[in-house]
Amino acid sequence: MSRRASAGVRGLVGGLVGRARGTLPIPASTSSAERPARHDASPTGTPPLVVAAAVVDEGRLLAARRTAPPEAAGRWELPGGKVEAGESPDAALIREIREELGCSIAVVHWLPGSAPIGTTGLALRVAVCRVSEGSPEPGVDHDSLRWLGREQLDDVDWLEPDRPFLSSVRGLLLG
Repeated sequence: MSRRASAGVRGLVGGLVGRARGTLPIPASTSSAERPARHDASPTGTPPLVVAAAVVDEGRLLAARRTAPPEAAGRWELPGGKVEAGESPDAALIREIREELGCSIAVVHWLPGSAPIGTTGLALRVAVCRVSEGSPEPGVDHDSLRWLGREQLDDVDWLEPDRPFLSSVRGLLLG
């Protein structure tokens, strides 16, 4: 099972959160100043960081439908999970996507900002990514994957923490 904000935590917040071929108008890399810092959990109560992948391919975004918890089951998200202590957000996202979708990704750049995950103190950051090896397949946490064009982003019921990032993603997708 993925380490993405645990099913219990996600259920408690009312069901929240739950290969482009060179065609994206985005930089091939991001400077270290623009990347989220390494996350080090500390006894000072630093809240865990949750990272998600806006996986893009030929003007489409990959959406994943949750299977659990019951409050989030059937709703759609950008796949990802929690950053472990001492792990960089890039490394966490690559690990989580391999675990959840069985493929490898390359992080292209991080979208600006973060979104709170309910009242848990968790913060969600989203990175634009490309599939670098394999094909995404639903795993334990998801029962379906869909590639959505920019005009289809509103056709699915997104979990709340992912919603603030959709306008940025929509701007990256080709019409």
